[in-house]
Parts: sequence; C-alpha cells; structure tokens
Amino acid sequence: MIAQEAQYRDWMIAALGGDAVAYRKLLQELTRHLRGYYARRLGIAAAEDVVQETLIAIHSRRATYDPSRPLTAWVYGIARYKLVDEFRRTKRNATVPLDDGGELFGADEAEAATAKRDVEKLLAKLPAAKRALVRAVKIDGHSIADMAAATGMSETSVKVTLHRALRSLGAGLGERLGGGNADR
Repeated sequence: MIAQEAQYRDWMIAALGGDAVAYRKLLQELTRHLRGYYARRLGIAAAEDVVQETLIAIHSRRATYDPSRPLTAWVYGIARYKLVDEFRRTKRNATVPLDDGGELFGADEAEAATAKRDVEKLLAKLPAAKRALVRAVKIDGHSIADMAAATGMSETSVKVTLHRALRSLGAGLGERLGGGNADR
C-alpha cells in the first residue's frame, strides 16, 4: 500500500459525500500518477488523452468504489483497462503484466520527461558545436579536459565556449519566462 493511500481514500469518501474540494484534490493527485503511468507506456504525446479518458471513467464509476477496499487498486483496474483500450484503438501489440499495479502509484516520471523535453528545445537553439559541448559537459558529465582533447580546443576555449553557450541559454530562458534580462 502506498503512503498516500489513506489520504486518497479519505478524499474519495468525502467526495462521495459531496465534498467538491476533496474530489478536486483527489483528481489532481490521480492525474499526476496517471500521467507518469501512461507516459512510460504510450509516450508523452499519447498519454494525455488516455489520462482524460481515465479521469472520466473514474468520475462516471465513482459510485462503484467500495470504501472497505484500497482506492489505488480500484484506480489501477480502471487505468489498466483504459491502457488496453488504447492499445486496441491504435492497434498496438503490447503486453501489460497483471501485477504492475504498483507502478501506477510509483515514482512520477512525467515531470522529468517534461523537463528533458524543455532542455532539448533550449539546446536546439544553440549552434551544433555549442550544443554538443553543453550536452557533453553539463548533461553527460564529461570533464573540460576530456572535451578539450576530443575537440582539439584548449581547456580555456572550452570553458569560454561553454560559458557563452550557457549564458545564451539563460538569456533565452529569461525572455521566454518574461524576465527580459537574465543577468539580474
């Protein structure tokens, strides 16, 4: 049983009693779990539609929930059926083990996937050489000395190029977030 099981169950029972605030909190938390669950199986792009379908199914079948049973198992059952429906709809062949229910409420990887996508978008704005340098040093963990040897540049040139690339990314991010000046 996950740590949040009691809280989710309490919210569901309150929601069944008419508490709209508890129901909203429950759906927000379930949305976070469902996004990660579906993103790992379908990809980020296809996951959102299935998340919405699952939330609709949870809403329409909420009266079938038995408060004496774990809520997460009930949600997982609905999520698994929606996953199978998506595989059928898209004519994908995949195997979904019956015992992977814990993964629905496991670590949330949707935020990490979104962050990775955002980083890739930012890096795409850099020239290829700078992009490769930033990726190698800041993402892959190569040293300045390794990159100097690999590129034929001096260590100082690698540091300067890396600094300028990161500053450019910071400025672009500042403009994107409406900050205007990234040096503040």
